[in-house]
Amino acid sequence: MNPNLNRAHLRHGGIMANYYCTAACRHCLYACSPSRTGGYISRETAREVCKLLISGGSASVHIGGGEPFYDFDGLLGLVETIAEFGISLEYIETNAYWATDEAKIEQYLRELIHVGADTLCISLDPFHAEYVPAQRPLLLAQVCSRMGMGYFLWQQKFLSTLSQLDTSVIHTRKQLEQTLSPSYIIDTAASYGMRFGGRALNIELEYLPRKPLSEILSSSPCRRLLLGDHFHVDLNADYIPPGCTGIKIPLSDAVNGFPTGKYPVIDALLHSGIAGLYSYATPLGFTPNPEGYTSRCAMCISMRHWLAANVPHTELDLEHYEASFTYYS
Repeated sequence: MNPNLNRAHLRHGGIMANYYCTAACRHCLYACSPSRTGGYISRETAREVCKLLISGGSASVHIGGGEPFYDFDGLLGLVETIAEFGISLEYIETNAYWATDEAKIEQYLRELIHVGADTLCISLDPFHAEYVPAQRPLLLAQVCSRMGMGYFLWQQKFLSTLSQLDTSVIHTRKQLEQTLSPSYIIDTAASYGMRFGGRALNIELEYLPRKPLSEILSSSPCRRLLLGDHFHVDLNADYIPPGCTGIKIPLSDAVNGFPTGKYPVIDALLHSGIAGLYSYATPLGFTPNPEGYTSRCAMCISMRHWLAANVPHTELDLEHYEASFTYYS
């Protein structure tokens, strides 16, 4: 093994079946929405991903998106492929948009159980309530209980909050502010304890004060880039570091290693953090916001967005950055 190569240390992770989603939730780290394209993970790509996950030391995964149930046949194929490689499937995420009647739910669950899936992670919170009537995830949970499919509501603690709403319909921001609280957005984010990346960065930008550059710049290395405690792999077999969405490299490079110099943005962050990226970006033309930034991560995302748009880097996903700043109002 070459010690000069950077490698991700894969532990717990997920396979993102797609970027398309019927919702465009405010807190989505991956900026998924109805306007995202790119299709659904193929069997061939899923096999490639599974081989690399095993090589990288990851013995279990979950399935996410996007909305994995958007292509149900594709989802079944992905579950089968994961089982073929002996990888444990922890759960499948869903916003339950499809759970419109019990007969359909029963059919889907029977087929999933048949191919080896045994647990669903069902989204339930005020952000999803803007796109999916809350009665659908609740109905899905009821049918799961009856049919022996494991499930957990993510997050169950929002049940009491959502009980104040008409669960048969979706709700606008104005309606939720009137019914729940004028501060329901930041309150929900705080309750989640979420990282402000992807579309969630907009929450930070709206609610938190800006700090001067002198308080933001830090040379502490961003080691999370290679600490795969909650990494994701997308439908193109690209590795997405935990929390640092908008950065992606081929999973093969993350597992087998990549040399210094191949991905300069990652190099800068790994070796000297946001200060290193600032030193790298400013000679290329990046100018910091004179009003400052809400956090180091917010400045980092701002620099990466600028670089992706003006000095393309293979490790930066411009579509992600552009999508992150839509669907939030």
